[in-house]
Amino acid sequence: MRSLFLGGIVLGWTAGGCAPALAAPPPDADPRLAPWFQGLTQPGTNKPCCSLADCRPVQYRVIDGHFQAFIGDEFPRWSNPPHSWVDVPDSHVLHRPDNPTGEGVACWFQGEVVCFIEGPGT
Repeated sequence: MRSLFLGGIVLGWTAGGCAPALAAPPPDADPRLAPWFQGLTQPGTNKPCCSLADCRPVQYRVIDGHFQAFIGDEFPRWSNPPHSWVDVPDSHVLHRPDNPTGEGVACWFQGEVVCFIEGPGT
């Protein structure tokens, strides 16, 4: 099992079909990451992974070969976070070696992880 705690890299932008950002990005947000986040699409559907306002660095772990992400209150702008470990559907994992955050990222929308990008070295 591997667990990582990730820092906050959050920007506000919107993408078609996703909820708009509800709050301003934090002062330490890196705007250079916006194009990478905007290019994330759900495997199989090519729908946007939602706005970066819905994508957050997360703690994650691998249990029996499957990812789990902690969806909690580190970033209270998420809508209805369960404050617990959530199974990431295998079909929602993007294996992106170009992850510029160096962290795991989960996109939480309407009660599920719609996209997950693992950190390096998982």
